Amino acid sequence: MEYTNLVNVRRGNHVESSHLVHMAVVDSGGNLLHHTENTVGKVYARSSMKPLQAIPIVETGTADYYNFSNADLSLCTASHNGEDMHTDRVLSILKRVGLEDNMLKCGTHIPRWQDTYKNLIINNKEVTPLYNNCSGKHTGMLATAKFMGEPIEKYYSRDHPVQQRIIQVISEMCDYPKENIEIGIDGCGVPVHALPLEHLAYGFARMADPKSLSEERQGTVRRITKAMTEAPEMVGGTNRFCTDFMSVGGGRFFGKAGAEGVYCIGDSQTGLGIAAKVEDGNGRAVYPAIMEALAQLELLTNEQIEKLKEYHHPKLRNSRNEVIGELVPIFQLKNAIGF
Repeated sequence: MEYTNLVNVRRGNHVESSHLVHMAVVDSGGNLLHHTENTVGKVYARSSMKPLQAIPIVETGTADYYNFSNADLSLCTASHNGEDMHTDRVLSILKRVGLEDNMLKCGTHIPRWQDTYKNLIINNKEVTPLYNNCSGKHTGMLATAKFMGEPIEKYYSRDHPVQQRIIQVISEMCDYPKENIEIGIDGCGVPVHALPLEHLAYGFARMADPKSLSEERQGTVRRITKAMTEAPEMVGGTNRFCTDFMSVGGGRFFGKAGAEGVYCIGDSQTGLGIAAKVEDGNGRAVYPAIMEALAQLELLTNEQIEKLKEYHHPKLRNSRNEVIGELVPIFQLKNAIGF
C-alpha cells in the first residue's frame, strides 16, 4: 500500500526514510473536522496528557493551598530540560508542601540540558529524580496526595486516589468511557492512558474552548492553559518546540509533546484540538507534521511559520555541521464530520 500521510527524510535528492503520521483535528463540539488518510487505533498519549493530568491539582484545592504560581502550575505539565529554572522550582514547590525530593518516584535519567549534566559531573553530584523531565508532574501528584491526606508513598500506583482522579478527568474531558481506556506504565512509572486519537484531540479542544464544561472546570482549564502560555519555558525549556511554539503563539495556542511521536495542541481562538501520532514512534517527524497541519489549517501567520521554520523543515547536518538534507512533510489533511 502506498501511503501519502508521510514525513520524508531527504538526504540530497533521495528519500532515505519515511515516517507515517496519523492526525485528527476536532472542534469543541466534538466534530472530527480533518484527519490524515489512514486511521489508527488507540494511542498512548504519553506526556501529551499532562495538561489534563494537572486538572485535579487545581480542582482539589491543592494549587491554591500551596500558593502555586502560573510558573508552578506550568511546570506540573512539563517534560522539562532539567535546567536550573526547572529543578529550582521543583525544590521550591516541594519545600512549600513539606516534602523532600527523594520522595519523587519518577526514576532517573540524564538531564536533557547538557550544561546541567556537565555541571553534575564536574561537581561529582548524583543524577537524582529531581532532573527527570517528569519531576514537575510528580511534584504536583505528591502535593495533591499530601493536601488530600492520602498516602504519599504509592502516589504513582494505578489504584491510588491521585491516579483514580486523573483517569476520571481524562474520561470526562475526552468523552471516552473510563473502562475503555487502556492503561500501561509510562516511562516515569505512573499510569499512561491509551484512547483513540480523535478523543485525545477532543480533550484538547475542550481545554481550548471549555464552554461545554461545568463552571468550576472552565475556570480550572483556563487557569492551566494560561499558566502554560504565560510560562512556556517551564513546559520544555531552551530550544524546545513546546516553549518556542507557545512563545510565538502569543497566548493563543498551548501544546504538549509526548514520547513515541505524540503531539497535541489546543487553539483558544478557534476551539480546535489537534492530536498527532508518528506510527513508528520517531519524534523527529512529529514537529514537521504539526507545523504542516497548522500551515494547512491557516492557524499560523506567515511570520509565525517563518519563526518556527527550523521545526517545519528541520535540516539534516553532518559532523561538520553542513546541511546535507531535510525532513519534509508531504501529507494533505482530509475533511470529515463526526466520530
